[in-house]
Amino acid sequence: MAAELMRGQNHPLSRNRIEIRISADVPVVAGVTLADENGQVRGADRVAHPGSPALPGIEVSRQAAAEHRLAVDLGTVSAAVHRVSVLIALPTTPGGLLRFGAVAAPRAAVVGLDGTEVAGYTLTGLDAESAVVALELYRRQGAWKIRAVGQGYAEGLTALFTDQGLPEAAELAGGIEEAVARGMARSVPAGTTQTDRSRRTAASVAGPDLPGTAPAADSAYDARTSPAASGTPAAAQGSTPTGGPVDYTHPKRHQASPPTAPAAPAPAEGPASPVAGDAVGWSMDERLYNQVWGMFEDLARSTAAYRSAVDFAESRMEKELDQVLSDPRNRLGATGDAARDAARARQAQLADQARAALDRDLAQLTAESEVVEPALPPAYARWDNPVWHGYRVPTEPPMAVRLGDLHLPESAPLRIPMLVRLPLERGLWIDSGLAPTADGAFPDAGELRHLALQTAVALAARLLAAHPAGEFGVQVIDPAGAGASALAPLMGAGVLTAPPATGAAGVAEALGRLTERVDLVQMAVRGGASDALPPGLDTSRQLLIVNDFPHGFDDRAVTQLRYLADEGPDAGVHLLLVADREDAVAYGPLLDPLWRSLMRLTPVADDHLADPWVGHAWTYEPCLAPAGSHVLQQVLTQVAIARTKRM
Repeated sequence: MAAELMRGQNHPLSRNRIEIRISADVPVVAGVTLADENGQVRGADRVAHPGSPALPGIEVSRQAAAEHRLAVDLGTVSAAVHRVSVLIALPTTPGGLLRFGAVAAPRAAVVGLDGTEVAGYTLTGLDAESAVVALELYRRQGAWKIRAVGQGYAEGLTALFTDQGLPEAAELAGGIEEAVARGMARSVPAGTTQTDRSRRTAASVAGPDLPGTAPAADSAYDARTSPAASGTPAAAQGSTPTGGPVDYTHPKRHQASPPTAPAAPAPAEGPASPVAGDAVGWSMDERLYNQVWGMFEDLARSTAAYRSAVDFAESRMEKELDQVLSDPRNRLGATGDAARDAARARQAQLADQARAALDRDLAQLTAESEVVEPALPPAYARWDNPVWHGYRVPTEPPMAVRLGDLHLPESAPLRIPMLVRLPLERGLWIDSGLAPTADGAFPDAGELRHLALQTAVALAARLLAAHPAGEFGVQVIDPAGAGASALAPLMGAGVLTAPPATGAAGVAEALGRLTERVDLVQMAVRGGASDALPPGLDTSRQLLIVNDFPHGFDDRAVTQLRYLADEGPDAGVHLLLVADREDAVAYGPLLDPLWRSLMRLTPVADDHLADPWVGHAWTYEPCLAPAGSHVLQQVLTQVAIARTKRM
């Protein structure tokens, strides 16, 4: 699992050949410096930058871009090098230097050649800095380690290089700016306009030295996509509080196959109309999945840019007011009032500009959502989507399944599907604890528990519907038998592999059967004898729904449940817990690892999920069938019929 570092944290690095991936919302310059054991860079020949992109073991991009892939082979780096520092900087614009505090936080990640992320660091907390040392790779006792640095410099690359001991710091910084300007002139002809979501290929707008990147992993959203094609998407031009351009587009989304000739520029009156499936992928399901994932990231970054711009405007106003009030003569009278009014007017103007940019992005995303949502396959679609009326049991499982919807407060009407890849790598926990609703009221405890189990049943039905007949089963543990009403759709359709387990004996028997299955599968896999499993063993994937946990669970049953949560997914056993964490207080910290291993979902809207780029608190809403709809029963009936025919 990738480590998400905080400033100052370090992480071991067990491989020499890696990529450093830089992602930002605006074009940035990326470079590398090679320092000795004292942290000093002994000359300009120890700096890889757009004007001199290659050093032994190091290669960087030749121009500014929103995405970079830096190639690093530590095995070929000189033995005199003890520290490899990865730096990023904002290029100079006609209006002067931009500041990182005016744009969304950039991110740096160390990735293996197989695409597996080793460690990542989001550079939060920057303000007036225009250049920053993001990460450093350093030697320690014969091995390499990664450290999240985040050291910024308001004076730009000149100050950064000076701090690292380069006497020709100003000359080197100027040379880099000149190289970046030449690269930009080559890649985008003067006067060319770039629309933000037109999906033109990189060949038409960017030079050959601008690599693309694959999506990074995330928290609120499962971003395990297939590798994206190289290239850079067209930019969406907004404005920062300082007047420079901000690129709000998803930096990794492209057409599935490049056109035979460069696409024509988008019409001057606006961006091209959105198209469902307009993303990279080998199949329509994969393209739609990647498109939805891209919409999620677009909304995250656009909102981050808006919030950052508003914060900048507020900070600027406060500084201006402090300057006014620092002079006692201005605290009273017309002069002070005029200065205050001017500061507030500038703050309002900047905030309005940021909101206008966000509204433009939201309008485009909304238009795309209106096209994409009706085109989604059943596994990705809401229960009220007409696609369910033509549902047929699939012959192979899809890439992902929809667990609900996500939205942010600045864009409440816009819902992004929450898609999670299959097979599930983590168990799910439907929190039945009391939580205030949107109006601040607390729902009835009994109603909330019933709604939580209904949510679990809807998710189970979706998982059953996403798998071929007989390849996915559902088992239920309901110790007190309190969930009969909510479980009725599953029981009535006959899709449960066994009646719900009740009482202490039923709990013990169900858990014992599943833990034995996990043990047998693990032994067979480790021994390389997968074909030696007992003939009567059901090898289909199983979802275990546990209602009203920990009622009816003794210490041994709790241990078995923790074992299933940790080891079950690799053996085809997945856990779906319906529980209120407060009910487990008597167990003390014993169950803390269990709660942390599960993905928490809620039966009512709740803002508890975070994205991996900027850490927004996303509001999650469960995916439930509309009131009075029979879609759940119809789908489950087809699943049951298909399973019976297969037998």
